[in-house]
Formats: sequence, C-alpha cells, structure tokens
Amino acid sequence: MSEWKKVKLEDCIEIKHGYAFKGEHIINKDNGKVLVTPGNFKIGGGFQESKCKFYNGEIPSDYILHPMDLIVTMTDLSKNIDTLGYSAYVPQDKNRIYLHNQRIGLVIIKNNICTKSFLYWLLRTHDYQRSIAGSSTGSTVHHTSPKKIYEYQFSCPNKDTQIKIADILNKYELLISNYQRQIKLLEEAAQRLYKEWFVDLHFPGYENTKIVDGVPEGWRRDAVSSLGDYINGFAFKPSDWQDHGLPIIKIKELNEGVTKDTPRNNGERVPTKYLIDSGDLLFSWSATLKVEIWSGGKGWLNQHLFKVVPNQNVDKEFLLQGLNNAIKEFENLTTGSTMKHIQRNKLDQVYIMVPTKNIFEEYSKVAHPLRYSILNISHQLRLLTEARDRLLPKLMSGEIEV
Repeated sequence: MSEWKKVKLEDCIEIKHGYAFKGEHIINKDNGKVLVTPGNFKIGGGFQESKCKFYNGEIPSDYILHPMDLIVTMTDLSKNIDTLGYSAYVPQDKNRIYLHNQRIGLVIIKNNICTKSFLYWLLRTHDYQRSIAGSSTGSTVHHTSPKKIYEYQFSCPNKDTQIKIADILNKYELLISNYQRQIKLLEEAAQRLYKEWFVDLHFPGYENTKIVDGVPEGWRRDAVSSLGDYINGFAFKPSDWQDHGLPIIKIKELNEGVTKDTPRNNGERVPTKYLIDSGDLLFSWSATLKVEIWSGGKGWLNQHLFKVVPNQNVDKEFLLQGLNNAIKEFENLTTGSTMKHIQRNKLDQVYIMVPTKNIFEEYSKVAHPLRYSILNISHQLRLLTEARDRLLPKLMSGEIEV
C-alpha cells in the first residue's frame, strides 16, 4: 500500500461524448441495433440487456461502439442518483451492434498508468460513485460531465497489482454471470411448461379430454382474486427508514435486488404479516407490473406490492405463471396518468383456467423441482454478489493485499 500513488482520473483517461440520435427513430422492437441509454447500467455497475431500446435511423459510423468498450453513464433519473457515473463493458454479441448515445461516455485510456480492467472496477466502487453523485447537477434529472469525473482522486497500485485485483474480481463476475444464465434458462423452462399445459392445453391426457368452449372437461375459469389472498404492503414513510434491521422491499428492490443503500427497519411497529422471505409470491401492482417468486431473503413488504398467498388447493408456481401470463390483461386495466396501477377490484376481471386436482398434482411434480433449483441458485448468487461487493472496496483501497 505504501507504494500506491495518488492519481486523478484525468491523468489516466479521456471521455468521449455520444451522439444525439433522433427520437423519432427510437423503437422498442429488437432490430439488433441497441441504442445504449442510462437504463442499460445496473445499480453497482455492469451492463443489463433487459432494458434495451433500439434505433432504425441513419447511424454515424463514428458512434458505433465495439465489444468490451468501457463506458460510463452521465445521466440519472433516479431520486437516489444510484447509477450515475458507474461503468459497464459493451457486450460481446455477434447479433447486435451498440450505438454510442448522448449522455453515455466512452472511456478512452490515454496512457499506461491504469489497465482498462482495473479502471472498470474502480468506476464501480461505491466511493467513486457517491463522489460523482455528490457533484452532479439537476433536480429531477441528474447530470455529470467528463470534467467532474476527471477530478476523482484514488490510490493507484502498480500494473502487476492492478492485474491481480481485476483478475480476482473478474472471476467473481464470471461466476455471477453463469448463475444468472442458469436462472434465466430455468425460468424459461418453467414458463414453457405452463404454456404447454395451460395455454396450448397439451397437458397429460389431453388427447382423451373433451374441450367445451375452450375449457377442458372438469376444469374451470376462476378470477385471479379468488385464488389467493392479496396482502398489500405496509405504508413505510421516510421517517421509518433506518440503517439496521431488515431491508424494506419496494418496487425498486423487486426489480434490482437489495443493495447497501436499501432502507431498513427493525420492525418495532410493523405487523408480522408484512414480513416476507425467499419463496414468497410478490406482485408489483403499481408503476411496473411484475409477478415473481422472491429470492432475496427476509425483508419487509412496502406498499404498492402484494404478497400473494395462494389458497390451500392452489399451487404457488401455477399461480405465479398464471398471473404473469395475464400481465397484458392487467396492463389494459391500469388506471392513473403519471403512475399506472391496478386497483384491487380489477383482480375480479382477470380469469385463468384452473385444472383438475390430478393435473395440479402432475404439474407440481415437474414444476416444483424447477423452482427449487431457481431459488437455490438465486441464494448462491446473492451470497456471491454480497461477497464481491464486500471485497471490491477492500481490494481497491489496498486493505487486502494481493
């Protein structure tokens, strides 16, 4: 650590601004031309493909990004300014090109002081990101600039140490990516199983089952409201937010997971019915409609989320897939101008087909092992991510020698 030198980012990098692509050519349909936006950056850094926008207009050749280019986000719409300045690598995807949009900075290494991989992890540290957030401008939309990023000062080790630090963190990143891919494949398998049995009606014995008005004999159509208890979360206020206790699970946490900035509460005045744990079925009914089995451990359920407790004779995995399959119907029933949401009485208007007891039992035998595997891998993923996040600042500060 005594050999580490104080360096500013301006000594190591330049940042190139992106191009102002025309709004009328921005589309949601995947045409293979990804317009990189701040939404492509995860909290904590890294690229996320789940929030891509696409472009169908003329593309300047100077603003096509290359695989493994190092980029930073220079605009943030969130109240907590929790992605501003974070880094990501441009994905290596042969089927897509990635466009260098405005408010995205392309990091250009201008000398041999730092390796790209070391800088990638430096720009993912909490200390760096909070420094950039603290110097940002704007009230609802927060901005930074190359000049402000250049001002960040850090302790820089020699090149050999940089390589060792990045190698350790890259190994964690690879394991995390592998776990995420496994979970995605298992989720897709669970969705296909539901579709095959309950949408396409190719369930065991379908060849010998009569279909009357689109419903197999012995089955029924039930409103989703009648299949379980929908418990709305507790109305936490900012005054309830603490730095200890269990995390408060809001829509943000449902979408992005629990982070070190997630507010907590010790539960002194919160009824236990709002306690959730891995394996619980959650339904975001406001802003973003989403249904999933929670895998993030114990926490408190915030308002705008339902904890769905299936009736005794209703399979949880079946209800999860059924609610997800009906998301389009829910979207057509939303109300509100600035923030769309589902009123509880709208749950009476969405129906799914409920099979016989025998089919339920056969479905459970196949579906439950898939869900068990998903939850088990998600648990390992959470532990691994937490370990990496604890290790990152210690490695980058020299607290842990390599």
